[in-house]
Amino acid sequence: MTSNSVALIKKDRLRYSKNKLSSNLTLLAIVFNALYFVSIYKSDVGSYYYSYIIGISVVYNLLFMLIAFLASEGVKSYKLNYSYVLAALGLGQIVRIFILPIDAKNAVITLSQESQQVMQDGQFMRVCIYLIASAALCVIAGITAFIKTRTLTSYEAELEQKAKGASQ
Repeated sequence: MTSNSVALIKKDRLRYSKNKLSSNLTLLAIVFNALYFVSIYKSDVGSYYYSYIIGISVVYNLLFMLIAFLASEGVKSYKLNYSYVLAALGLGQIVRIFILPIDAKNAVITLSQESQQVMQDGQFMRVCIYLIASAALCVIAGITAFIKTRTLTSYEAELEQKAKGASQ
């Protein structure tokens, strides 16, 4: 079996299989996002987290998980636009690091006449790792979906051209 025939078989298999890799990477990104928001929302440092920014964060988390799940189903069926959605979600996860975690890391509140940081270094590193992992998984899933979808689309167009040529 030559390398050309192996490549042809791989392309042909795309027509009959789902894009499970991109889908599973997206689901794993959702898991890391869930770890992020559990870490943030279980924190109870005075009244710091009782603000509109937490409300926006909750809504964003829900939207992220819904859109990411929808995208995981879309890329599984080789729909190209969902690869762009995943890239945008990954970018959004990176931007989030500079909103709540950095703000909480730099904030100091006074409780019982004792000043303390709202977010300690360990928690800050943990939530940043969760968001970076989620972002990386979304971007990798989007790139993988883009490549596989483009490969399948061009292969199907090639098959269609061959079929038209054979019928004439």
